[in-house]
Amino acid sequence: MDETSATKAGTYEFDKDFIVNRLGYGTMQLTGNGVWGPYKDPDQAADLIKSSFDLGVNFIDTADSYGPWHADTYLAKALKDYSDSDKIFISDKVGQVRTGENEWTPVGAPAFLRQEVELSLRLFNRDHEDLLFLHRIDSHYTLEEQVGELKKMQDEGKIKHIGVSQVTLDELKDVQKVAKIDAVENLYNVGHHKDDDEIVDYAKEQGMAFLPWFPLDTGNLTKADSPLNDIAKKYNASSAQIALAWLLKRSDNIIPIPGTSSLEHLKDNIAAANVNLSDEDFETLSKLQK
Repeated sequence: MDETSATKAGTYEFDKDFIVNRLGYGTMQLTGNGVWGPYKDPDQAADLIKSSFDLGVNFIDTADSYGPWHADTYLAKALKDYSDSDKIFISDKVGQVRTGENEWTPVGAPAFLRQEVELSLRLFNRDHEDLLFLHRIDSHYTLEEQVGELKKMQDEGKIKHIGVSQVTLDELKDVQKVAKIDAVENLYNVGHHKDDDEIVDYAKEQGMAFLPWFPLDTGNLTKADSPLNDIAKKYNASSAQIALAWLLKRSDNIIPIPGTSSLEHLKDNIAAANVNLSDEDFETLSKLQK
């Protein structure tokens, strides 16, 4: 059996000191229902994150709005308990708050964005954010106020790289006029990608990473009737592994960040690094659209 390790997915370089394996882990599912409240077993949540480290994951995607703050708290505990925590890179997000189950509200007030960064650095016991996303653009504030505040903190050394989440191509180009953007995080998966294909290609052209959220469509791509199942059988793989392998092959600037609250699913996801899709199967999968 092939070794299960995120190191087999290849790497992406943000800078010479910030090189990540191209299979990360997202913390959003380590919360209560509707991404609201604590996870049912906080110790298990922290242990699962540490298990991802042991499986070669060195890139964790999180946000203070997950819980809120609960997922970040588990991540902080995992980092504290892990001897090589300085080798783990964090993709963090600010600019969105929670007011209840499945409720998301953009808040782009510059002072609030700064407070979020300062609190995250305190919680993670770090002096800078590796990668910091504006979680959503808030229409009540200008891009100069929102992204400009992140740029100020970058100039102060508190943020290394800036990203934006769930943006159109025009919005991305407008944001680039305010600050250097090194990453985009949009909804993207093998069954839902047509609208964002041009953003993936533009991001690669501009030297940006692309982080697809909902890379498994919250489990819809792994159901018994998934169109991925026939191809999965050819590779003796799971449908989740095929979905992630498609993302890895789609472009070398893509860093999938699948989340799970199951150790079994975590191992299964990471094993996607062992799947090498043929060009023919990649093209067949690329035709899947919602």
